[in-house]
Amino acid sequence: MQTDSVTSDVTDGGTLTVLAVDTSTDMLACAVARIGAQADGARGVDVLASGDHLCRRHANEQLVNTALDCLSQAGLAMGDVDAVLVGRGPGSFTGVRIGIATAKGLACGLGSALYGASTLDAVAWGAWSAGERGLVAVVGDAMRGEVYPGVYLLDDAGAHRTFDAERVVKADEAVRELAARTDVSELALTGDGLKKYRDRFEAAGLTRVLDESLWHPTAQGLARAWAASPARGSGDPALVLPIYTRLSDAEENERKRLGLKAPASVEVTGVDDALADRHLQLRPMSVNDLPAVAALESDSYAGAAHTPWSERMFYDELSQPGRSWWVAHDLGTIIGFAGGQLAGDDFEVTDVVVARDRRRQGIASRLVSRICYDAHVLNAATASLEVDEKNAPARAAYASLGFEEAGRRRAYYGEGHDALILKVALPLAADAEHTLDHVEPSASIRPWPIQVGERDATVRERLASAGDLVLSIESSCDETAMAVIDSHGEICANVVATSIDFHARFGGVVPEIASRKHVEAIVGVFEEVMAQAGRHFGCDTLTPADLSCVGVTAGPGLVGALVVGVAFAKGLCAATGLPLTAVNHLEGHLLANLFETPDLKPPFVASLVSGGNTMLVHVRDWGDYQVLGATIDDAVGEAFDKVAKALGLGYPGGPVISKLAAKGKKKAIHFPRAMMHSHDYRFSLSGLKTAVITYIEGENKAGRPINLPDLAASFEAAVIDVQVSKAIAAVDETGVSDFCVGGGVAANPQLRAEYRKKFGRRGVRVTVPPMVVCGDNGAMIAVAALRNYRAGKFADLSLDANPNAKLGCWSSNEKPVVSGPWPNKA
Repeated sequence: MQTDSVTSDVTDGGTLTVLAVDTSTDMLACAVARIGAQADGARGVDVLASGDHLCRRHANEQLVNTALDCLSQAGLAMGDVDAVLVGRGPGSFTGVRIGIATAKGLACGLGSALYGASTLDAVAWGAWSAGERGLVAVVGDAMRGEVYPGVYLLDDAGAHRTFDAERVVKADEAVRELAARTDVSELALTGDGLKKYRDRFEAAGLTRVLDESLWHPTAQGLARAWAASPARGSGDPALVLPIYTRLSDAEENERKRLGLKAPASVEVTGVDDALADRHLQLRPMSVNDLPAVAALESDSYAGAAHTPWSERMFYDELSQPGRSWWVAHDLGTIIGFAGGQLAGDDFEVTDVVVARDRRRQGIASRLVSRICYDAHVLNAATASLEVDEKNAPARAAYASLGFEEAGRRRAYYGEGHDALILKVALPLAADAEHTLDHVEPSASIRPWPIQVGERDATVRERLASAGDLVLSIESSCDETAMAVIDSHGEICANVVATSIDFHARFGGVVPEIASRKHVEAIVGVFEEVMAQAGRHFGCDTLTPADLSCVGVTAGPGLVGALVVGVAFAKGLCAATGLPLTAVNHLEGHLLANLFETPDLKPPFVASLVSGGNTMLVHVRDWGDYQVLGATIDDAVGEAFDKVAKALGLGYPGGPVISKLAAKGKKKAIHFPRAMMHSHDYRFSLSGLKTAVITYIEGENKAGRPINLPDLAASFEAAVIDVQVSKAIAAVDETGVSDFCVGGGVAANPQLRAEYRKKFGRRGVRVTVPPMVVCGDNGAMIAVAALRNYRAGKFADLSLDANPNAKLGCWSSNEKPVVSGPWPNKA
């Protein structure tokens, strides 16, 4: 079904079979409904089967099977579903993501439209369906002493909002607001926030409370809310995103820190940009930027009709809620900025300025794109701005982001210079940083559903020759990655979308941001990996019908990140009937060595070193892993990041420190080699990290400049000495003739070189993966997934993420297959 025909099918007398799901509260809401002229007449919704039930913290285990049960009760199959509908929240952040990720997998598997509706609206319509009428305040639980309030007018025609957009407020503030209404005597309360705060509302005189059975959203209410909405959405699954109402805790704390009245005590040296080759960076505006921002504003508007803002005006903006202001800087110099404010459900972009010598470089587009991202997180439905009609470059930049003319102000910028009012729906359908060569978390820019072209005999022959195709999904940390592998072990496609730019300013991965970005990126990555695999075979794209299995990283990793990949995979499998197999993230890193040495076979010793893990493993056979020892505190990658953060070198720390270390002296500073002589295979990096930080503080206190290359080289040498020493001991004890390295730190050139040097003298073959598969990626997961598929090792659709999964979980003793070294260059 074409997306643009879905709404007309309903309004022109047709019917639509919808699978509706919501997991944003303790209620798992699920139903199959028909929407259209042949329904019961009450807003055109006829529920065929319902599976609503309370399901605290088990939604990811139960949602897909509940959906299949509902379809079975209705006498239908997945192929009968015309569209998927999902609750977007607000509610539990993890719960909302589980519902949306599952729904995206379902829509991608079916090639159907995906729509979203507000969970608060679903509660209101549930009350309407139960016969309630009058003013009803829905009070959703937002945790942390907060609620999501919304007042509705319920009449015979339906449930009508009396507010523009969802928001989050303290529970006591919501009590005061509702109690102060002139129509408070007519107000009834509902919503799961009453479980915690009912006594507070009743103490303020708000004693009319609906039956507790109406406090949670229902799938029927969700369907009615969507059917009654004047803006049902485009149907593109990439554009259905959660309703958050606030930034992540890390971002909120950052805004508070940057908004301090006294300047921050940290000096900006720009050294991190120089070392990391990041000459153009974006970050939130701070009070320390205001003199430079005001000067840039004054210069940019010199001679114009517009009166430049003063430093004080910018300061006042930063101190207000509902704002987003970002700067673009290059080696410490502010070269542009943009910002705006929330006004109802519209975000008004009030100022966009770029230095005269840096214009037409895409900086304005990047800035506007970033504040529009914040605007969507703050629950704005649209963004608007004004531009001089004669400013052709600016108009073109805004048009590339999807802004369209919505009005005009005559002579606003002087005679003959009208102001065009431009507006765009959020989230942006086109992201300024989105390219097919390096996919960033963003909305899809392709029409949905994707139209598949004809395939000639050559393509069909190549597909047949490839045999079974397995799709792999990886989302354990901050990369959303997918790959397609054929039955011969050849990687047909490999796509990685990184959200590193969002984490860099915090000096490490922020779990909340990571899980948000996975939800945003996952459809675009799926589309791209299928298109890339299609090009591999000579056609425009693969479809789910071309696949034989889906493999997904189920652990270990960040639980909020893992559940997105697992939920999407299960939705995809439920929609298509494809088998699902779970993959261990650590085993994926281990098997990545086959891309360098395809004939590698046990027994061998492997060192797994990354941001979250440091361990030595004796691989006695495929699937038979003996962990000889692991870190008792920090992982190697984590230590690199923390030292880099202490030096102000940015994130990720490994590449920056490695680059510095290449210019320094390894013996310039003595740092401890913790547990080097412990006579076991355990590691400890915490003491080394502390020693480096203590050294930095001592030098700063003494007023002595730090030789960064020497410090980096000395720190790196201390890490490598312990890693290599224990690896040699493990190889000697086990008597193996092969040694391998896996994980992100395997990309460190000095570590790779030292392993090869020391083991080369002993006649031990050293394998390190190609650089492209050292970090998290879908290709390494694909090798394990293909092996599991061949072994018939499948997972049930009740599979959930296991953030603490041990190496060996979901493994098989089947020999993994790789067609040959891949890629051709390291």
